[in-house]
Amino acid sequence: MNFSKKRIVLFIFSFSIMLMQSVSGQHNIYANIEFDEVEFSLKDFGSMWTFDDIPYGYFEKTYGFKPTDDWLERVQKAALQFGGGCSAAFVSADGLIMTNHHCGRGQLSSIQDEGEDWLRDGFYAESLSDERKVPRLFVDQLILIEDVTDEILSAMGRGKTDSAKVSLRDVAISEIVSRYNEESGLECRVVTLYNGGKFSLYGYKRYNDIRLVMAPDFQIAATGWDWDNFTYPRYELDFMFYRAYDENGEPVKSDYHFSWSEKGASEGEPIFVVGRPGNTDRLMSYADLEYFRDKVYPGILLFYNELYKVYYELFNSHPERESELLNRVMGMGNGRKSYAGRLLGLKDEYLMAKKLSFENDLRKKVNLHDNLKSKYSHIWDAIQNVRDEQRKMIDLFTVVNMRAFSLPVYFENANKLLNYAEQMKKPEDERPAEFKADLLEETKAKMFPEKIDEELHSKLMRAHANYITRMLGTDHELSAMLYGGLKDEEAVQHLFSISSMISKESFVEMLKLTSDEILNFSDPIMSYVKRTKIITEKLSSVKKELDNTLEILHQELGEVIFAVYGNQISPDATSTLRITDGVIAGYEYNGTIAPGKVTYYGLWDRYNSFDKSTYPWGLHERWKTPPPELNLSIPIGFASTNDIVGGNSGSSVINVKGEVVGLVHDGNLESLAGHFAFLPENNRSVATDSWGLMEALKYIYKTERLVEELNSGRISSSE
Repeated sequence: MNFSKKRIVLFIFSFSIMLMQSVSGQHNIYANIEFDEVEFSLKDFGSMWTFDDIPYGYFEKTYGFKPTDDWLERVQKAALQFGGGCSAAFVSADGLIMTNHHCGRGQLSSIQDEGEDWLRDGFYAESLSDERKVPRLFVDQLILIEDVTDEILSAMGRGKTDSAKVSLRDVAISEIVSRYNEESGLECRVVTLYNGGKFSLYGYKRYNDIRLVMAPDFQIAATGWDWDNFTYPRYELDFMFYRAYDENGEPVKSDYHFSWSEKGASEGEPIFVVGRPGNTDRLMSYADLEYFRDKVYPGILLFYNELYKVYYELFNSHPERESELLNRVMGMGNGRKSYAGRLLGLKDEYLMAKKLSFENDLRKKVNLHDNLKSKYSHIWDAIQNVRDEQRKMIDLFTVVNMRAFSLPVYFENANKLLNYAEQMKKPEDERPAEFKADLLEETKAKMFPEKIDEELHSKLMRAHANYITRMLGTDHELSAMLYGGLKDEEAVQHLFSISSMISKESFVEMLKLTSDEILNFSDPIMSYVKRTKIITEKLSSVKKELDNTLEILHQELGEVIFAVYGNQISPDATSTLRITDGVIAGYEYNGTIAPGKVTYYGLWDRYNSFDKSTYPWGLHERWKTPPPELNLSIPIGFASTNDIVGGNSGSSVINVKGEVVGLVHDGNLESLAGHFAFLPENNRSVATDSWGLMEALKYIYKTERLVEELNSGRISSSE
């Protein structure tokens, strides 16, 4: 039975909808909450609407605005996916693109010329010929959406086991993508919605020639740095402009683009964020959330805390490397606060009570309907059983599969040496080219890095020691093998004193040994690498089987939620284009009130209040003295009730006319719990105001050509 087509309407549905719309209680420091009386609301699932399933009635009832098909097409095709991870949009008919500075800043150093420092000083192309091409950068424009649910569910139905169903699903998706790629000429992929309750085919037009037009200085784009990366009130201009060029090297002509609003939006006015939210888990079961709370997020937070400490110490110790280390500090700071906020949400009894209320209500509905009961009543207990099994292994599996960027280089040295020994045991004709006679000496000479940042990798070793001893305990075989159960600097000194992987001289001597001697050599880092490979091999098959079972259970959970509620609930974020509605609005926090909008006055207040220091509220020279033309009461940013998560960075905020009124760059701290539930009382998106951004372009950066194009929607006739 295909529940995506046959949406079962239960006899209690109408009553439950009315009830849920009336129970969105306030959640603040003054409320005396009886958690066993908390009830869920449909608003808990947010408003990340797909463009093929727009809630017209809801928009009209809430805002008095019913979008037309033409309006939706223009909005959909003006929006862009920026590279692999952010959002963007066309903001002129000549391919001008707007996104966040933090979406593109990592590429700046690779395209600047000697003597330039674009992170510090920014960049502006005075003419078209000055626009700087960014290698390997692309943007994707969503052109096609097709429902392919029936085809995929039909294929999965032939499977007898969970693993078989997953395999058949993947084959069907691959065949569908290949077919649509050929038929449409677009870049296609299948998007899983409602955990598999619905599957959509998305086809993208890709633009591969992207050139930088304007980037502000890092300080104004990230004022507050890692302290303000998820907070509000906020004072920053996190923007960047690019341009798409066609295959002939000419600016792309786009019929679909957003125009610019002169004065932005007012509080209470309907506004829409158009972008690609990365991922949410709002449809997960209560057992899933308990697992995330108890096992997953504490470990991830520990991981980021240790890495942040590494790069923050380096940043403070090496002011001469500021530009190099800025992104690392910001990246690690962003990561740790993101996961800290999610964990804070999972520890919020109010949020968890809402999730439990929804689950209990859904289970009652399922048990009241024979068809649903026979097909879906097993889901929740089955998920609990899988999560219980995963709890037994997740810590160890996570440790032995640490991300490569977080490991000291010495572990890679050991990997190289062991691989060399294994290859040399094979007949020469079975070895890769680099291990054959002609290239062997050259390969050996390159195995140990020419230069190692010893300070960095010593700190990474400390981070690794603290991470695995906290995750596994000081007595675990892996902790003892490397660090003798020690932590911090003592652990590093212990390992460095006994391992042959640290110095080049010892490593070169190891290369003189036979393969068997290398493979049997008693070195702690080599022993660790060998042991973790064995553990990974042992656990991977068990984990894969559990993951497959969980995938099918989550798909069934998505199916039944979709069967009961249909598009009353928006699907979880999937790194695909969505439109979310809201209004500019302040909120209560820390016992006070945050305003809906903040002005330029606050920028200089923060700068002066923190003694004009560079970190973290410093200002570039061009910003230190406000120009007389700049009215400081003009808004620089705002908070709104639009539903966003990571991946929405660079999303345009538009009004009902399709005009840009803002540029999303973050959410507030409370929005991080939105990964699991959207609580409209205090979940806010944070954006740069279009009015304030334009004033900066005019009076600070004096980008006349860019200002003219944004205002007119076309390249200046003088170009």
